[in-house]
Amino acid sequence: MEVKLTTESIRIMTLFESLTGANVKDCLIYDDKVVLVVRKGDMGLAIGKGGINVEKAKEIIGKKIEIVEHSEDPEEFIKNIFKPINVRVKIINKGGKKVAHVYAPLQYKGFVIGKGGKNINKAKELVRRHHDIEDVIVK
Repeated sequence: MEVKLTTESIRIMTLFESLTGANVKDCLIYDDKVVLVVRKGDMGLAIGKGGINVEKAKEIIGKKIEIVEHSEDPEEFIKNIFKPINVRVKIINKGGKKVAHVYAPLQYKGFVIGKGGKNINKAKELVRRHHDIEDVIVK
């Protein structure tokens, strides 16, 4: 599982690390936001007191900032991606490939999937990059 980073991703990661002191493991750049994956335990540093670090980074980068805490445990990592929604995760092997089933409360399924599938697509990309999971299916 090699994470390939663009020059812009590396620039944003370095900027965020120097602003916050948090260790950034990955960065996904979208039109409207940047998703940063921080080392387990660095969430507090990344956010900062009262959200000051995230706000500062948002001003400098010019996009919304979303932070996900990394975990070596794929189920915990997927739960972190969907926080603050409390989801259940079950990883199964299907034809030699790992697939994550995400069980969300009925009233939050739409949010978990996201407008046009953007939240579920972000989750798929992150778990593919960090845990070699082929697909994420919302149940």
